[in-house]
Amino acid sequence: MSAKDVSTKPRSAAAAPKKKAAAKKAKPADDVGGLMDGLKHPQRKEIDTIRKAIKGADKSISEGVKWNAPSFRTHEWFATVNLRSKKELQVILHLGAKVRAGQKRPDITDPSGLLKWLANDRAMATMRDTPADRKALAAIMRQWIKFV
Repeated sequence: MSAKDVSTKPRSAAAAPKKKAAAKKAKPADDVGGLMDGLKHPQRKEIDTIRKAIKGADKSISEGVKWNAPSFRTHEWFATVNLRSKKELQVILHLGAKVRAGQKRPDITDPSGLLKWLANDRAMATMRDTPADRKALAAIMRQWIKFV
């Protein structure tokens, strides 16, 4: 190969090989059980019951592992089980993975008082593993997903 065959011009961005973005995808729902088995959480049974209540709230809700915890989505992630809490059952509700500028607090009816607002786009539901709290959480989820 001669010097004429080797171009010294820099390649254009279009011609440069594209680097694959390191996309952080959520693991599928089947991995949630594996995650929970690996954690040996003291409230495993109660968390599983709450997970079923969330998934049962609406057929559009799916589950996966996001933020290293059981998380839920429709077209956007909106809820994550708080695994750090060992004594209380908590689910963090959010309006997607990123904060939206100028977000107003969604109008969510919460007669059971499960929600504590952390910001205009985020709330924490703290509950017991009772039929009444599961029913109240499912009602909150049906409302919440309308804002995601």
